[in-house]
Amino acid sequence: MFVLSNYNSFWIFLLLVSFIPFLAFSISGFLAPSNLGPEKLTSYESGIEPMGDAWIQFQIRYYMFALVFVIFDVETVFLYPWAMCFNDFGIAAFIEALVFLFILLIGLVYAWRKGALEWS
Repeated sequence: MFVLSNYNSFWIFLLLVSFIPFLAFSISGFLAPSNLGPEKLTSYESGIEPMGDAWIQFQIRYYMFALVFVIFDVETVFLYPWAMCFNDFGIAAFIEALVFLFILLIGLVYAWRKGALEWS
């Protein structure tokens, strides 16, 4: 049966967690100096006026490099829980992990040959 009294600690924790960001921003607003001069009100605080349009188009290489990074970052996220329980899984899970790594290796070789990893 669903009883709300069992979740009292959850609601207290939720209220506390919701209050912490408000408290942090309030404290920093009180303690931070606010010297609003003409330099602070410019787009860039370096004092140099921006030239040209801020909307420039990036080359596709940056996005490809980021995608390859995300793929191999996700690989480590998937392999970490597997490595923690390696002894419990047995040989079948080891073979499945090898197949997973082989597929990722094929993807890496493909990206390398297509030039997605070239920065120049």
